[in-house]
Amino acid sequence: MSSFQQYSFAGKRAIVRVDFNVPMDKTTGLVADDKRICAALPTIQHILKNGGSAVLLSHFGRPKNGPEAIFSLAQITAKVSELIGTPVQFAADCISTEAFELSQNLKPGEVLLLENVRFYKEETAGDQAFAQKLAQHGDCYVNDAFGAAHRAHASTTQLASFFPQDKMAGLLMNAEIENAQKVLHHAARPFTAIVGGAKVSDKILIVENLLNLADHIIIGGGMAYTFFKAMGGHIGNSLCEADRLDTCLDIIEKAKAKGVQIHLPIDAIIADRFAADAQTATSASAEITDGWMGLDIGPAAIKDFTSVLRASKTILWNGPMGVFEMPAFENGTKSIAYAVAEATKNGAFSLIGGGDSAAAVHQFDLSEQVSYVSTGGGALLEYFEGKTLPGMQALAD
Repeated sequence: MSSFQQYSFAGKRAIVRVDFNVPMDKTTGLVADDKRICAALPTIQHILKNGGSAVLLSHFGRPKNGPEAIFSLAQITAKVSELIGTPVQFAADCISTEAFELSQNLKPGEVLLLENVRFYKEETAGDQAFAQKLAQHGDCYVNDAFGAAHRAHASTTQLASFFPQDKMAGLLMNAEIENAQKVLHHAARPFTAIVGGAKVSDKILIVENLLNLADHIIIGGGMAYTFFKAMGGHIGNSLCEADRLDTCLDIIEKAKAKGVQIHLPIDAIIADRFAADAQTATSASAEITDGWMGLDIGPAAIKDFTSVLRASKTILWNGPMGVFEMPAFENGTKSIAYAVAEATKNGAFSLIGGGDSAAAVHQFDLSEQVSYVSTGGGALLEYFEGKTLPGMQALAD
């Protein structure tokens, strides 16, 4: 693997695997959130400023039946051009004759965006022959798509093998790894992990790995009610994974044995139905009335969690505290976001783990008040589960 900062891009075409899988506004047809594009700009601009050209390769959505207009990257070309500050050419396919002609004729400082690589089933299959075709677009390979690094796809893994001496991680990929390793291997104490979301099953591996790393683990979101049910609590109609009750008890016992403090929400904001205009009330999390469900953490839980966070020196946050997309149930997630920002201001290092956590800090305008917001929800989650990410491994092999 080459060093991106030291590599000479002069006169070279760099194939840059980016993650431009951005949300679109269904009404206007425009990019609704350009943060993923912005995150890749330093890498692209470094290549251009150092005499290279860039061939951008990305997925967009999950097309099932080949090319579909709704999943075409043509929709974002204007936004990419605007953000990079130079006209971006677009190839309506990623391995067509036209696409190869466009990439072969690129001049230093020019940029080409190829059509959605997932229009070919060979991409998700990790097909070597398909990757070999993609390799014809450039002289070197830069992987800057941390958000797709946990996928063993052709463009994220196999493509690297065709550039044994000319493959490297981009600036975004390097920043993601550096910040994750800071938490994994160099965390200042106390280290608090906040784990939220709907299901215990989605977070079992990360919680079990965090038991070896963290001093405190705060558990919120729908997954908390499975813990309360496991401990004999009454959770009404709250989300519960009956097949994970023993898992929750096992996690609690392991935490005690390791001296890790598990913090569950004392109280909850409950609703009589899952709806933005539902009737709401506050209840002890383990004493929820039949027919009602917990959809957010309550004021006592917020106070408890905030106290833990204020005393923390390292914070990892992955998953919301409730259904924050609905205003009636956003206060828990919002309060935790502000508590993390406050702790950061007071010297803590805070890593926001992509996905819904990143969406929350953006929604509450706090992205600049935390240490680092990851662009890779699933990838970061797997990294903290202790798994080897195929996209990273392909650069090291």
